[in-house]
Amino acid sequence: MLMIRAIVRPEKADPVMAALMADGFPAVTRMNVSGRGKQRGIKIGDVTYDEIPKELLIMVVKDADKEFVVRKIMEIARTGKGSYGDGKIFVSPVEEVYTVSSGIKESPDDGVSALGPQPSPAEALP
Repeated sequence: MLMIRAIVRPEKADPVMAALMADGFPAVTRMNVSGRGKQRGIKIGDVTYDEIPKELLIMVVKDADKEFVVRKIMEIARTGKGSYGDGKIFVSPVEEVYTVSSGIKESPDDGVSALGPQPSPAEALP
C-alpha cells in the first residue's frame, strides 16, 4: 500500500476529489494548508505573501493503483499555464493500517479500493 499526499490549489481540490470518486477512490482526507514552494510566495504591488493557501489531499491506495491515481490528480490539478503553484504529489510506502472502530489490521494484500478494505475479523485486535 502507498500513501499519496497531493498539495493542490484550493480551486482544484473539489474537481480532483470528484474525479477520484468517479474513478472508484472515495477515501480521501482533505486539509486546508498554507506554504510556499519554488515561487517563494507571491508579490502583489508592494505586498509579498510568504504563504499561499493550498489543499492537502491524502489517500492510501494499492501499489497497482498508484500510477492511475497520480496521473488523475496531475491531469485535474494542473492549470495548464506552465507556472509555479499547481502543487506537488508525494508517494510513500505504508507499512501498517488499522481500522480504529474494529481494531482490524489490514494487510497490504487487502489494500484500499473503491469497495473499501476487506479484512477478516480474525485480524482484529483485542
